[in-house]
Amino acid sequence: MPSLQDQLRGRVYSTEHGELCPDCRQPVAECHCTENAEQARLAELDGIVRLRRETSGRKGKGVTTVSGVPLPDAELKALAKQLKKVCGTGGAVKEGIIEIQGDHRERLKTALENLGYTVKLAGG
Repeated sequence: MPSLQDQLRGRVYSTEHGELCPDCRQPVAECHCTENAEQARLAELDGIVRLRRETSGRKGKGVTTVSGVPLPDAELKALAKQLKKVCGTGGAVKEGIIEIQGDHRERLKTALENLGYTVKLAGG
């Protein structure tokens, strides 16, 4: 990440190319930062899907998080939609982690194992 001085000195907009990416300073149309970040996220995964129940930052309401799924972002959203239907509840995909409202670890574990994933229950 560039220093604060570099960020303040760099161009933000050019009449030749339009808006520039703040990370790589390339025109937004030619920027590959999101693709590189997605590839880096997929490279970090070990092939084990982890299910956790979390309440932190949600005013005591629990969610089940599904992390470590080795899928690109578009396919991850499709899997989240399928898992929400299995549980009959809402949820979201945030930063490569699927969040399902409520405690549905056992139901999600069987659904993911049926899809061929190795699943571990993480946390308490």
